[in-house]
Amino acid sequence: MIVDAPKVTLQVTDFIKSQIEKSGLKGAIVSLSGGIDSSLVLALTVEALGPERVTGVTMPERDVTPESDITDVMRLCATYDVTCDTVEITPILRVMRDALPLHNPEDRVTLGNLKARTRMLVAYHYANSLSRMVMGSSNKTELLTGYFTKYGDGGVDLMPIAGLYKTQVRQLARHLRLPESIISKPPSGGLWPGQTDEGELGITYELLDQVLYGMERGMKASGIARDLQVEVGLVEMVLNRVRSTEHKRRLPLILRLS
Repeated sequence: MIVDAPKVTLQVTDFIKSQIEKSGLKGAIVSLSGGIDSSLVLALTVEALGPERVTGVTMPERDVTPESDITDVMRLCATYDVTCDTVEITPILRVMRDALPLHNPEDRVTLGNLKARTRMLVAYHYANSLSRMVMGSSNKTELLTGYFTKYGDGGVDLMPIAGLYKTQVRQLARHLRLPESIISKPPSGGLWPGQTDEGELGITYELLDQVLYGMERGMKASGIARDLQVEVGLVEMVLNRVRSTEHKRRLPLILRLS
């Protein structure tokens, strides 16, 4: 799954530029976590629009977001000459947690989704006040497996890298010479201390992408497992996750009464 980096870069930047122009808006908002996906989206958006039309927003949580992530964001924005605001979401989360019933104190997923949706609200506050579009940083692997928060990091206007598997995102990031500290960082949504994507998914991105690649080409679980020399149960786990998260990739269903 080798990506033609120069060609894809041109396709993505043309897409961003044309969609912003069609919208009549002034530019783009990029939510920055310090991870590879949002960093790549920033680089591509600046290439498409110029730094003066791009605003970065980073939204750390006290005692959860590593200081190194904030440092990576600020260095990246300085490199691309992009203005970046920092909005700490801890006070907002405290108010929401106090106001909402918590049925299970050990339910980290629900609280994690609350963080993702809070960040979406902040991004759209900036987009509305500055007349800009919100750029999404979800990749193809995350979308197919439903590894995103519905109306959280999935609540955006454009998804410029959603046609790239995670491993292809890394290839494109190296082509654009993003910092190695960002490229090699263990992927994490930053939803709780120590959380990593691969730990939660139960599979490496390298293997996951190969399973998804086989699935998209109509292969059965047994064939994918045989080709990759892995247990068929692991492949079935991935395929079941794709099926069970289909609702996250669709608009709300409408009952047609006429």
